[in-house]
Amino acid sequence: MISNDEIQEVLVTSDRLIEATKLDFRRYLSSEIDWRDRLICIKGARGTGKTTLMRQHIKEAFGAGGKAAYLSLDDLWFATHRVRDAVEFFSSHGYTHVFLDEVHHFGADWSLLIKNLYDQFPDLSFVYSGSSLLKLETSKGDLSRRQAVYTLKGLSFREYLAFEGVGDFAVLSLEEIIANHRQIASRIVEGVKILPHFEAYLKKGYYPFYKESHALYEQRIVEVVNKVLESDWPAVADVSVETVRKAKKMLMVLAASCPQQPNMSALYRELETERNTGLKILCALDQGGLLALVPPKGESLKNLSKPEKIYCDNTNLMYALSPRINSGTARETFFFNQVRKDHKAHFSGVGDFLVDGKYQFEIGGPGKGFEQIADVPDSFVVTDGVERGIGKKIPLWLFGFLY
Repeated sequence: MISNDEIQEVLVTSDRLIEATKLDFRRYLSSEIDWRDRLICIKGARGTGKTTLMRQHIKEAFGAGGKAAYLSLDDLWFATHRVRDAVEFFSSHGYTHVFLDEVHHFGADWSLLIKNLYDQFPDLSFVYSGSSLLKLETSKGDLSRRQAVYTLKGLSFREYLAFEGVGDFAVLSLEEIIANHRQIASRIVEGVKILPHFEAYLKKGYYPFYKESHALYEQRIVEVVNKVLESDWPAVADVSVETVRKAKKMLMVLAASCPQQPNMSALYRELETERNTGLKILCALDQGGLLALVPPKGESLKNLSKPEKIYCDNTNLMYALSPRINSGTARETFFFNQVRKDHKAHFSGVGDFLVDGKYQFEIGGPGKGFEQIADVPDSFVVTDGVERGIGKKIPLWLFGFLY
């Protein structure tokens, strides 16, 4: 049993972090989570803001010093103390909620930890966050019937505009954009010079920490990449140091040449690895928020044998990893990143993307025409470098309002 003196270090740290958390900007997910559920999982790629999201809710709902405890499992305190003992202290002292951050740092048995805490402390509600690499469906603890799962993406362009104080705009559905893009864009650009903000967002704006490290932003992104591959991935999967090394090499090879329709055999030969290991690495890079794999029409990522196209996950990552960026690559990367949060996007061989099995989108600059998709039903040209579209030509930046 942990004593009052031992737990004070954790409580003081928790209160200090909660008090320092700002409430002036809230992520899209904060209003989507039903915080009444007794077990909540928040997944997401490193750097997208899961920790801030949790602390904001604690501050708003409980306040510092309230009946909610915040624990980050990467804290050195847990090198000599058990998580269960801390939770038992909270339960016996009238706490109602425990927030466990960075749960993947507990190791491969993280799901057993969560299951046991949930079952053994029925008087407590739990919210935990973890890497997007967490495999919930194959975890050792059967959490599927117990928990509500949410995934946090990086900042959308819409959120970036709010974060910058430019404007607070409503989320748009894909159907709204398709049907009314000209009227919607006209309302927005009446008061905002949208294109300079969009160009800035593509380079620095996806990860919320860009405001903390403007000059060293790209370096910070590289550090995120290294932590994902060297720390987060080995914590939740049985991977060797050599596999991590190959994953880094694969990421740099692909980042320098994205997008591409890869020759997988040649790629695996270059990495000196066999097919199954190579595919395992590719999927981990996608799940870790580093690459974005486009499946062929009719296939899902879960059953993927070979991606049709490979992109960096987002344009900020692309600029940080590659010295030379093609504008066409940036356009397609942005579109796929924003659309795939809530929609299924595939490679069809006709346009650049087939979305939800219905809409064909061809991505290009201001001069892009309909030649490639002229006779295709429900087809649209998505145009960069324009404030407003017309007819079936839709401004690229507007797809940043999908969440």
